[in-house]
Amino acid sequence: MIKVQTLILRIFGVFGSSALAAVAGGAIFGVELWKSAAIAGVVAAGKVTEALLRSWSEDGTLSKEEVAAAFGKKG
Repeated sequence: MIKVQTLILRIFGVFGSSALAAVAGGAIFGVELWKSAAIAGVVAAGKVTEALLRSWSEDGTLSKEEVAAAFGKKG
């Protein structure tokens, strides 16, 4: 079973990487940088969390393959 701490850190990593990608797009459309970063980060982290919860709800455990799939990797 994957450690909860590892999952949380990886979700924060997804949040950060998505937020950085949205900063430039927000600047083009006149959206405050922190708002565009926050929205992108929350959406990305939400997608990963949803995928993890769906996998967990099937059998109450998360395999390495399920975690990899939730983070967009083929496992």
